[in-house]
Amino acid sequence: MADPITLTIDGVKISMPKGTLIVDAAKRMGNDIPVFCYHPKLPPVGMCRMCLVEVGTPKIDPATKQPALDDKGEPVIAWMPKLQTACTTPISEGMIVRGATPQVTAARNEILEFLLTSHPLDCPICDKGGECPLQNLTMRHGPGQSRFIYDEKQHLDKHIPLGDPGNALIFLDRERCIQCARCTRFADEIAGDHVIGFYERGRKLEIVTFSAPGFDSKFSGNTTDICPVGALTTADFRFRARPWEMQAAASICPHCPVGCNLTLNVRRNTQTGGWDVKRVMPRQNEAVNETWICDKGRFGHHFATSPDRLTAPLVRKIGKLEPATWDEALNLVADKLKAASGSIVGLAGERLSNEDLYNFRVLLTGLGGSAEAYGTMGGGDLVQQVGVGVGTNFSAMGRGTAILVAASDLEEEAPIWWLRVKQAAERGATLITVNGRATKTDRYAAHCIRHDYGSETATVLGILAKAAPDGEMKSKAARYASNDPAIAAAASAIGAAENVVVMFGNEGLDFASSTALAQACANLLIATAHFGRPNNGLMAVWPHNNTQGARDMGLQSSGVTMVESLWSARVLLFAGCDPAGDAVGPEIGRAIHEADFVVVQELFLTPTAQLADVVLPAQSFVEREGSYTSGERRVQRFYPAVPARGGAKADWQISAEIAKRVAVVLPTASAAAVMLAIAKSVPAYQGITYQALAKVERQWPDVGGVDLYYGGTAYDNSQGLGVQVKSSAERGERPAPRWIDPPAPPIGDGFKIVPTTALYDRGTTFVPSALMQPRVPKACVELNAADAARLGIADGDTVKVSLNGHSAPVTARVAAHGRAPEGVALMSRSLGVTAKAGAFVAKIEKA
Repeated sequence: MADPITLTIDGVKISMPKGTLIVDAAKRMGNDIPVFCYHPKLPPVGMCRMCLVEVGTPKIDPATKQPALDDKGEPVIAWMPKLQTACTTPISEGMIVRGATPQVTAARNEILEFLLTSHPLDCPICDKGGECPLQNLTMRHGPGQSRFIYDEKQHLDKHIPLGDPGNALIFLDRERCIQCARCTRFADEIAGDHVIGFYERGRKLEIVTFSAPGFDSKFSGNTTDICPVGALTTADFRFRARPWEMQAAASICPHCPVGCNLTLNVRRNTQTGGWDVKRVMPRQNEAVNETWICDKGRFGHHFATSPDRLTAPLVRKIGKLEPATWDEALNLVADKLKAASGSIVGLAGERLSNEDLYNFRVLLTGLGGSAEAYGTMGGGDLVQQVGVGVGTNFSAMGRGTAILVAASDLEEEAPIWWLRVKQAAERGATLITVNGRATKTDRYAAHCIRHDYGSETATVLGILAKAAPDGEMKSKAARYASNDPAIAAAASAIGAAENVVVMFGNEGLDFASSTALAQACANLLIATAHFGRPNNGLMAVWPHNNTQGARDMGLQSSGVTMVESLWSARVLLFAGCDPAGDAVGPEIGRAIHEADFVVVQELFLTPTAQLADVVLPAQSFVEREGSYTSGERRVQRFYPAVPARGGAKADWQISAEIAKRVAVVLPTASAAAVMLAIAKSVPAYQGITYQALAKVERQWPDVGGVDLYYGGTAYDNSQGLGVQVKSSAERGERPAPRWIDPPAPPIGDGFKIVPTTALYDRGTTFVPSALMQPRVPKACVELNAADAARLGIADGDTVKVSLNGHSAPVTARVAAHGRAPEGVALMSRSLGVTAKAGAFVAKIEKA
């Protein structure tokens, strides 16, 4: 313990680190001082006064500068004349704190009596009932009766949508609000979204939203978690269940590479006789998502229980897909695979679990075929070599750490990483952004480096040329050296940093150019010796939740040669991916049509599934167990929450069932058995078992406790914190830098297309969320204001984009300053119109 401080709380002497607040010191020793406004993730404000305590400190003798002693040799205590707020008072040596005296008890009684003067006391119909700190603290510390007359209570508006009335995510009940400011402080200080705040004063004080649309934040749902009363509720959960009626299952978010820990609250549905997921809550993991999740993770789970899910196998008969039994479908697939004589190619989606991917690969290679990941981003092998070291935690990063983010809009691609990188920068870490346009991450960056799209790799090599010590890499990179002062400053910061983390994405990049960027980032880390230890190394901002797991399971993505491999095969297998529906070009669709036999494992009847000869229904993440590997290479386990819909099977199980029919040996007993096989064949996963993934340890702050001390912020983590796998550098393999010349910038006429990522998209696992669909932007093209003015295009106009010989109507967005450089057209992936990176738009004109 650094700088221990000894103090006494309610007669118990303890030692705590210097700087600890009284309320936290008491909590650590098991003494719960009541709080409402205080939350350990937020700076203290001392607003609610519920945590009042008596505080005394030793008197200091002016002559000796030592504590004055009484006749018994004990320090003379100087008691503060008024009660102090435990949430704003740091501990000091010899301090004495009393929280159970008559004066303190009376103060807490009065505070609670005051808070309840205009509270509606509608606990029987309040969604917070049963998990409400105000209920609990009133029972524990409140007065037996109130001096205020019930008929004189102030009545305020209830069920106010904080947003458009038809599609608000968060609702406010002003009668229940106790004005603790947790929600406004979270939005301001944690999310960086200044979209809600207090309005008026005194008894008229109320929460309002200032943004258009209302409460415009990707993290709004977290305010309902930290609200200590039922003032804020979600549209997804309000009036749907009571807390004591629900069961909880641990899970992992399936939407992005962060790997946020979730708790799925489920309840029996009496109408269907099954179980439904009623809400998604954060599950505390201080190394991953702390206690936060984004709104996509919270509200984007409805695909798992969509009525459009596939529930039975389909077999094509006389040109039409018809329902079939599992045996009929599997036997047909097995016969076709055996007859293919090894001319088999499989594509697996990067949202599948490790167990799914492993069994899929072993099945296909066992038949003499090949298996690939359906991915658009390279660099997985480099993350395996020099990825961030075991023990890496953004919460530990501050002064002495440099974080470089290249070709990524973190808030859209990995929102919780954006929060954690932002907070690291606020603690003093040097944040460096490298991008062709401005992003929200720039607000917190010490150095923002702009480049022309297509020169991402050359820009990173320019940093390497100035940051690396003399050697081969420095001399090779010298030709990319730049006089840009931002590059010089970034290189200087990296050279002076004790820890360096480099995060790379694929904004505006194809497979080859993202691979080159990853190599340049890896070379920078190798040349400056920032790898193989905690808080140092490479991180990929992958486009899917288990892209890293796919690479670890031996499924690489071949990029442009993927289509060629499909054309060469007689039998095609697709698991958890929809290449025909991704609008990447007609070549894949033609390759599928030309194949002798096509098998698809999917949740829905996607465009690819509609072309198949056999469609096998797969289970969603809420119906099964498995594991994902996050972008930090943390293997985490998720658990089944509800029974499978119809006859759907887990993807690993489908592969195992086929394997039994074609004489390929695969684990068939359980997902745990598949993990044992993985541990034997994948060196980095050696020793990983489901028991290891389920291990937990005490976390601080204790925000997920069953006592609801901090307001039900998150569920505690009793199901596993995961295991971070070592990079090859940590296993003793010395990484060697490998030179890749940067790709030549694309050249063409018209506007350069830059594919970007939107958090709210039209992906297979997000479209079924009707609650979130109003937030999915229309297919659009984002233009620089000067370009738009030259073309006579205004924001919101419908324009016609001519691309690859085709034209499509989309909505024009005139970019804010710095968002889109001149001559560039930003087009989000997965919004209905997808263009290849480096392509050029022949024409953009008003429709």
